[in-house]
Amino acid sequence: MTRLMIAASLSLALALFGTPVAIRILRAKGIGQRIREDGPKAHVAKKGTPTMGGLVIIGAALVAYGAAHIPHHKAAPFTASGLLALFIVVGLGALGFIDDYIKVHKRRSLGLNKRWKIAGQAVLAVVFALFAHHYTQASTQVSFVRPLGIALGPLFVLWVFAVIAASSNGVNLADGLDGLACGSAAMVMGAYVVITFWQFRHVCKIDGATGKAVAASVCYMTPHSLDLSIVAASLLGAAAGFLWWNAAPARIFMGDTGSLALGGAMGALALLTNTDLLIIVIGGLYVIEVSSVILQVVSFRVFGRRALLMAPLHHHFELLDWPEFTVIVRFWILAGLFVAFGLGLFYADFIARGGVG
Repeated sequence: MTRLMIAASLSLALALFGTPVAIRILRAKGIGQRIREDGPKAHVAKKGTPTMGGLVIIGAALVAYGAAHIPHHKAAPFTASGLLALFIVVGLGALGFIDDYIKVHKRRSLGLNKRWKIAGQAVLAVVFALFAHHYTQASTQVSFVRPLGIALGPLFVLWVFAVIAASSNGVNLADGLDGLACGSAAMVMGAYVVITFWQFRHVCKIDGATGKAVAASVCYMTPHSLDLSIVAASLLGAAAGFLWWNAAPARIFMGDTGSLALGGAMGALALLTNTDLLIIVIGGLYVIEVSSVILQVVSFRVFGRRALLMAPLHHHFELLDWPEFTVIVRFWILAGLFVAFGLGLFYADFIARGGVG
């Protein structure tokens, strides 16, 4: 518990006090947000707001994660699972940075080509899948709260790509209003702090004679869960500290650098904790945002008309004259409800199998 507090509080402090420094540096270098020409007119005033703030989130999380191990480096060494989750955070953050840099350099709202972005996510997913299979005990089966017995075999690589690409792009699509993606991401990270710490407290003990888990019905095959909890706590604190400056009216945006990194972290944590499908519930807000874009595209191509005034969904409500802050708060409430429901399902499974709090 002490390590979680160190990770969360340090990343919070680093992001909270480091973001103003980043704002000054980004302003001095003229690194500002480009605005969609077809977007809500109210967003025109946001043009030029410093972007790439995701660098602060990633940096704060990495420092906090490392610092949380210093007092206990022998009792709690770095683990393959924790480092693999951070690999996805850094890798997708770098991909998002390239996207943001292209937007700033070419002075346009469109960055990296979609094919290159998908290719980058695919490469990271393949590396993640290979290392997860050989160096962690993450299951290669489809899982909800625990493995469901559906073996994927070689298709595990495709499954990893689907989970990581969906989660990272989902947060990226939700990052269209001040603090919407960052605030909701903090809630999801908070959920994974709870899930991973719960798994740590109920990790399976392996019988040396049989090689089987003892009391397997109520325990979890996630031996690195405490380290994953430190990762989640580090990202939670970093997102919360950054949100102080990113909340409406935002003084800085995290850009694709931050949204892809945070979204990728959600997918990585889901895969490493064997909660692949539970992330659909916990991250329900992002599922809605992605679904609204799919609905818009299908409706226009099949019926020749748009189902929404604008996609993703949060822009639709803006064009219905909802104040931006109203949309943000209501979507935060929705995100919180999904997170609470997801945690409820996780705990219900534990109780149903005979566990006691």
